[in-house]
Amino acid sequence: MAPLTLYADFNNADAEGRVRLNGAGTLSDLARLGVRLRDGLPLTIHDEGLAADGEVVYSPSEGVWTARIDWSLVRPWDAEPAAAGADANPATGP
Repeated sequence: MAPLTLYADFNNADAEGRVRLNGAGTLSDLARLGVRLRDGLPLTIHDEGLAADGEVVYSPSEGVWTARIDWSLVRPWDAEPAAAGADANPATGP
């Protein structure tokens, strides 16, 4: 199964370089897909220009979900498949 694919703003990163998953586009994707995030969930994030693979990590200090990505492996989004997140599985939160 392909990882969950969500919109995320790469400019909304925390001090550890994790991309926060609390923006309007991300929340809209989560609602549309019926997905609840959980620690360790693999995902691909994109902002329609860039994409990166990573995993979901909860940030207790900020009270938000984040995506831990390898910034050296960020790639252009235009090379990605069109059916983003079509096979997402619902998961539970903290």
